[in-house]
Amino acid sequence: MTAQDNDYRQIEWIELMPEDDLVALLNPPEAIELIVDGSDEDSVASLEDVDDEATQRYLAALESTTVVTDFNNTKIRLPGFIVPLELKEDFLAVEFLMVPFFGACLHMPPPPPNQIIYVVYPEGVELNSYQDPFWFEGTLKIETTASDMGTAAYTLVVDSVTPYTE
Repeated sequence: MTAQDNDYRQIEWIELMPEDDLVALLNPPEAIELIVDGSDEDSVASLEDVDDEATQRYLAALESTTVVTDFNNTKIRLPGFIVPLELKEDFLAVEFLMVPFFGACLHMPPPPPNQIIYVVYPEGVELNSYQDPFWFEGTLKIETTASDMGTAAYTLVVDSVTPYTE
């Protein structure tokens, strides 16, 4: 089933993040620039002992479940990638996390919870590759769901999933 594009508000991932979280992530603390790539300190955990306000705000934004409440029960259209939580048959994802970029949740740090959407879709989405993006249409709800792959601050009740085209 494919819905009419005009039935859904097409949004960008960035709209799901409160402005103060976005500002914190776009302005990383100086402590990050001092970390040598690939060193023992090259992790988010190494920042936990840095006791300045900018670093602590940055760390809080990385784990933020704060959402934009205006989106609750809103019909949206959003492109994204699938991080499977449950697969049926040959790569048919029936429970998954929707994320804004390929490789999310596989690398550190994962996107903040307010940039992850939990989906249960019994019809399933056939995955040829984890690199394949899709368009998702459905009703967005504010519900936090934790899994081994990450925490999602939103849930999408899916009406349709189609391969991504611009």
